[in-house]
Amino acid sequence: NNMEGYLFPGEYRLPRDATLEDLITAILTRFEGNVTPEWRNSFEKNNLSFTEAIILASIVQREGMIDEEMAMIASVFYNRLAIGMKLESDPTAQYALGYDEIQKTWWTNPLNTDQVLVNSPYNTYVNSGLPPGPICSPGISALQAVPFPASSPYFYFRMRCDHSGWHEFAITYEEHLQNACP
Repeated sequence: NNMEGYLFPGEYRLPRDATLEDLITAILTRFEGNVTPEWRNSFEKNNLSFTEAIILASIVQREGMIDEEMAMIASVFYNRLAIGMKLESDPTAQYALGYDEIQKTWWTNPLNTDQVLVNSPYNTYVNSGLPPGPICSPGISALQAVPFPASSPYFYFRMRCDHSGWHEFAITYEEHLQNACP
Protein backbone atom coordinates (compact mmCIF):
# COMPACT_ATOMS: atom_id res chain seq x y z
CA ASN A 1 0.00 0.00 0.00
CA ASN A 2 2.96 2.30 0.53
CA MET A 3 6.29 2.37 -1.27
CA GLU A 4 8.13 4.14 1.54
CA GLY A 5 11.16 2.04 2.37
CA TYR A 6 11.30 0.39 -1.04
CA LEU A 7 12.38 3.36 -3.17
CA PHE A 8 16.11 2.81 -3.44
CA PRO A 9 18.02 6.08 -3.07
CA GLY A 10 20.48 7.01 -5.77
CA GLU A 11 20.95 8.60 -9.15
CA TYR A 12 18.73 7.46 -12.01
CA ARG A 13 19.26 8.28 -15.68
CA LEU A 14 16.14 8.00 -17.76
CA PRO A 15 15.22 9.17 -21.23
CA ARG A 16 13.50 12.57 -21.45
CA ASP A 17 10.23 10.93 -22.44
CA ALA A 18 10.22 8.59 -19.41
CA THR A 19 6.92 8.36 -17.58
CA LEU A 20 6.33 8.33 -13.86
CA GLU A 21 5.74 4.59 -14.20
CA ASP A 22 9.17 4.23 -15.87
CA LEU A 23 10.83 6.06 -12.96
CA ILE A 24 9.06 4.02 -10.30
CA THR A 25 9.89 0.81 -12.14
CA ALA A 26 13.58 1.79 -12.32
CA ILE A 27 13.70 2.64 -8.60
CA LEU A 28 11.93 -0.55 -7.53
CA THR A 29 14.06 -2.66 -9.89
CA ARG A 30 17.24 -1.23 -8.36
CA PHE A 31 15.88 -1.91 -4.88
CA GLU A 32 15.05 -5.49 -5.79
CA GLY A 33 18.46 -5.95 -7.44
CA ASN A 34 20.27 -4.84 -4.28
CA VAL A 35 18.41 -7.12 -1.87
CA THR A 36 20.18 -10.41 -2.47
CA PRO A 37 18.81 -13.90 -1.78
CA GLU A 38 21.52 -14.22 0.90
CA TRP A 39 20.09 -11.16 2.66
CA ARG A 40 16.56 -12.54 2.44
CA ASN A 41 17.72 -15.79 4.06
CA SER A 42 19.48 -13.84 6.80
CA PHE A 43 16.33 -11.81 7.48
CA GLU A 44 14.54 -15.09 8.20
CA LYS A 45 17.42 -16.39 10.34
CA ASN A 46 17.13 -13.17 12.38
CA ASN A 47 13.38 -13.86 12.81
CA LEU A 48 12.30 -10.95 10.61
CA SER A 49 9.93 -11.00 7.68
CA PHE A 50 11.04 -9.13 4.58
CA THR A 51 8.84 -6.16 5.53
CA GLU A 52 10.13 -6.13 9.12
CA ALA A 53 13.71 -6.15 7.85
CA ILE A 54 13.01 -3.11 5.66
CA ILE A 55 11.37 -1.34 8.61
CA LEU A 56 14.41 -2.03 10.80
CA ALA A 57 16.78 -0.94 8.01
CA SER A 58 14.87 2.34 7.72
CA ILE A 59 15.40 3.01 11.44
CA VAL A 60 19.10 2.11 11.17
CA GLN A 61 19.37 4.48 8.19
CA ARG A 62 17.95 7.42 10.14
CA GLU A 63 20.03 6.66 13.26
CA GLY A 64 23.36 6.14 11.54
CA MET A 65 25.40 8.82 9.87
CA ILE A 66 28.53 6.73 9.30
CA ASP A 67 28.09 3.66 7.07
CA GLU A 68 30.66 1.68 9.09
CA GLU A 69 28.51 2.01 12.24
CA MET A 70 25.23 0.78 10.84
CA ALA A 71 25.89 -2.89 11.64
CA MET A 72 26.62 -1.92 15.27
CA ILE A 73 23.44 0.16 15.46
CA ALA A 74 21.48 -2.79 14.03
CA SER A 75 22.99 -5.02 16.73
CA VAL A 76 21.71 -2.67 19.45
CA PHE A 77 18.18 -2.91 18.06
CA TYR A 78 18.40 -6.70 17.76
CA ASN A 79 19.61 -6.89 21.37
CA ARG A 80 16.67 -4.77 22.50
CA LEU A 81 14.15 -6.78 20.50
CA ALA A 82 15.56 -10.03 21.92
CA ILE A 83 14.72 -9.00 25.49
CA GLY A 84 11.45 -7.22 24.72
CA MET A 85 12.93 -3.77 25.33
CA LYS A 86 11.42 -0.82 23.45
CA LEU A 87 13.59 0.41 20.57
CA GLU A 88 13.26 4.04 21.76
CA SER A 89 14.55 5.46 18.49
CA ASP A 90 14.36 9.24 18.04
CA PRO A 91 13.74 8.97 14.27
CA THR A 92 10.53 7.02 14.89
CA ALA A 93 9.22 9.85 17.09
CA GLN A 94 10.41 12.39 14.50
CA TYR A 95 8.55 10.49 11.78
CA ALA A 96 5.41 10.39 13.92
CA LEU A 97 5.57 14.16 14.45
CA GLY A 98 5.68 14.91 10.74
CA TYR A 99 6.80 18.20 9.25
CA ASP A 100 8.12 20.80 11.70
CA GLU A 101 6.96 24.24 10.51
CA ILE A 102 9.38 26.06 12.83
CA GLN A 103 12.53 24.15 11.82
CA LYS A 104 11.29 23.61 8.23
CA THR A 105 12.20 19.93 8.32
CA TRP A 106 10.59 16.51 8.54
CA TRP A 107 13.15 15.49 11.17
CA THR A 108 12.69 17.70 14.25
CA ASN A 109 15.92 17.92 16.23
CA PRO A 110 16.41 17.97 19.14
CA LEU A 111 13.26 16.39 20.51
CA ASN A 112 11.72 17.50 23.79
CA THR A 113 10.00 15.17 26.28
CA ASP A 114 6.50 15.86 24.92
CA GLN A 115 7.62 15.15 21.35
CA VAL A 116 9.27 11.87 22.35
CA LEU A 117 5.96 10.76 23.85
CA VAL A 118 3.80 11.63 20.81
CA ASN A 119 1.02 9.06 20.48
CA SER A 120 1.59 7.21 17.22
CA PRO A 121 2.02 3.57 16.19
CA TYR A 122 5.35 4.66 14.66
CA ASN A 123 6.77 5.98 17.93
CA THR A 124 9.02 3.30 19.47
CA TYR A 125 9.29 5.25 22.73
CA VAL A 126 5.57 4.58 23.25
CA ASN A 127 5.19 1.20 21.53
CA SER A 128 7.16 -2.03 21.76
CA GLY A 129 8.55 -3.76 18.70
CA LEU A 130 8.84 -2.34 15.22
CA PRO A 131 6.58 0.38 13.84
CA PRO A 132 3.94 -0.61 11.24
CA GLY A 133 6.03 0.56 8.28
CA PRO A 134 9.37 2.00 7.19
CA ILE A 135 10.19 5.57 8.22
CA CYS A 136 12.42 6.25 5.18
CA SER A 137 13.96 4.46 2.24
CA PRO A 138 17.18 2.86 3.50
CA GLY A 139 20.40 2.88 1.54
CA ILE A 140 22.69 -0.04 0.88
CA SER A 141 24.64 0.19 4.17
CA ALA A 142 21.52 0.11 6.32
CA LEU A 143 19.99 -2.67 4.22
CA GLN A 144 23.17 -4.73 4.62
CA ALA A 145 23.40 -4.06 8.37
CA VAL A 146 20.06 -5.76 9.08
CA PRO A 147 20.89 -9.21 7.67
CA PHE A 148 24.47 -8.94 8.92
CA PRO A 149 24.48 -7.02 12.20
CA ALA A 150 27.58 -6.74 14.34
CA SER A 151 27.74 -8.99 17.36
CA SER A 152 27.73 -6.79 20.44
CA PRO A 153 26.63 -6.65 24.06
CA TYR A 154 25.25 -3.11 23.64
CA PHE A 155 21.75 -1.87 24.40
CA TYR A 156 22.33 1.89 24.11
CA PHE A 157 24.02 4.41 21.85
CA ARG A 158 24.17 8.15 21.47
CA MET A 159 25.93 10.59 19.20
CA ARG A 160 29.46 11.55 20.25
CA CYS A 161 29.92 15.07 21.58
CA ASP A 162 32.51 15.95 18.90
CA HIS A 163 29.86 16.31 16.14
CA SER A 164 31.73 13.72 14.04
CA GLY A 165 28.62 11.63 13.36
CA TRP A 166 30.07 8.66 15.26
CA HIS A 167 28.29 7.12 18.26
CA GLU A 168 29.23 5.98 21.75
CA PHE A 169 27.82 2.56 22.67
CA ALA A 170 26.96 1.29 26.14
CA ILE A 171 25.79 -1.91 27.77
CA THR A 172 23.98 -0.38 30.75
CA TYR A 173 21.79 2.67 31.09
CA GLU A 174 24.25 4.07 33.62
CA GLU A 175 27.07 3.83 31.05
CA HIS A 176 24.76 5.45 28.51
CA LEU A 177 24.18 8.39 30.85
CA GLN A 178 27.94 8.76 31.33
CA ASN A 179 28.28 9.15 27.55
CA ALA A 180 26.14 12.31 27.64
CA CYS A 181 27.66 15.54 26.42
CA PRO A 182 28.68 17.99 29.16
